[in-house]
This record gives sequence, C-alpha cells and structure tokens, in this order.
Amino acid sequence: MSKVSRKIISWNVNGIRAAERKGFMQWIARAKPDVLGLQETRIDDLILPERLRVLDGYHAVWSFAQKKGYSGTALYTREKPVKTYAAIGDDAYDHEGRMTAAELSDVIICNAYFPKGSGTLRDNSRVPFKLGFYRAFFDWALLLAKRRKKPLVVMGDFNTAHENIDLKNWKTNSGTSGFLPEERAEMTKQLERGFADTFRRLHPSVARYSWWSQRMGARARNIGWRIDYVWVSEKLMPRVKEAFIDVEVLGSDHCPVGIVLG
Repeated sequence: MSKVSRKIISWNVNGIRAAERKGFMQWIARAKPDVLGLQETRIDDLILPERLRVLDGYHAVWSFAQKKGYSGTALYTREKPVKTYAAIGDDAYDHEGRMTAAELSDVIICNAYFPKGSGTLRDNSRVPFKLGFYRAFFDWALLLAKRRKKPLVVMGDFNTAHENIDLKNWKTNSGTSGFLPEERAEMTKQLERGFADTFRRLHPSVARYSWWSQRMGARARNIGWRIDYVWVSEKLMPRVKEAFIDVEVLGSDHCPVGIVLG
C-alpha cells in the first residue's frame, strides 16, 4: 500500500456560518489541508449552503444533530474516500451528530466532537454520557480499523485536558469537567489502546493551548486549555513529520490543530 503525504487539520469552528463570516474560506485557501475535520458546525441539513456542503476540490461527509443549532461535524478530504461514515450505530449517541469518518487508500480518518461533561446548570451531570461516548466511539473506530486493516487518525475536540501541562490553571480545575480525574483516566485508557498523541509526542514539554474561554480576556492572556487533539495509531507515528497548534488563527474560541503525514 502506497504512503500518501497529507496535511490533516482539525478545528472546532463553534458554528460554521459564524466561522465563514470571520474568514473561514480565506483560511482554507491559505492552509491548504488535504483533510479537514470540523466540529461544532451547529447547522442542519436543510439550511446548509452548497458552498459549504462540498468545498471546491474536496469530498465531504456531514453529520447533523437532531437538535437545531447544536453540535454537528463535517469531514472534507481531497482524496475520494473508499467509504464514509456519519454514525457509530449507537442510538444513544448518534442523534447528536458527533462523528464523521472516511476510509482513504492507506488510512482511516475519524473526526469527533466529544461531549462536554457539564450540564445546563454548569454541573458535571453529563460526565457519564461523555465517558460512555468515549468508550463507544473508540470501540467502533478500533473495530473498523481491524476489519479494514488500516491505521487510524482520530482527531477532534476531546473536551478534556489530559495532563497538567495541557491547561494553564490546572490546580484550580481539578473539580471542573474537562479536567476531572475520571475524564483524564478515560483518555489514558483509550490512548493505551494503541494510540499516540501526536503533539505531545513531538513536543513533550511545550505548553500550548487550543481553546480559551470567551470571558475575561482569556485568549489575550493565554489562559487556555489543550482539548483539541490529533491521535494516530502507533504504527502510523513514524510518518508524522509535524504536529502543530495554530494559535494565531482566529474565527472561533478554538484554534486549528493538525499534523503532516509523510
């Protein structure tokens, strides 16, 4: 099987229409990703403009939440996929549009928007749902990889900072969803199933963040969290030539993260 060089980028756009107003199309022209995964698109099929549905030069798969203006993911690939997926086959999770995936010639790309653990009352009431999605999603992805005999790229907004280095104020957030011990333990468990965290593997001591609260000037002061990741199957890690977090890219409360596969 031939090895294809690819630039792979993940971005939680916090609303695809809002991102478009803030320069999304211009950013794509500059970044030139071969694969682009979007999370929190917050749009439904009936109002999705054709100019966004399939970008010029790309193939696309979308997954929409039943609840309007909520969640949603999209995956664009320059290479025509062998097959695409917009659900994991679990009714408990698929109604929120949290996953899109594409099987390419030499790799399976999975793009996911993992749930927040906090509920509407800013409590931790959704943590069980969040952890359940982690398990169901990774079980699905690993089974697919085994059946298709191809390595995985899993990217997206994981909504969890894994280690102390991954958020600015870790000491005061141990009881906050996104840095709860059980959330971090679940990430470790899934990572140990045969994945590499590409950015941390290539930059073991670099504190860089991918999300900032929109309150109190957090981004300007760089009080952030690294909750957006690109993981790859361990056997794919030797092909990862770069792993980056583009903190200068605006347009969302998250910034793009990505890798270059050689």
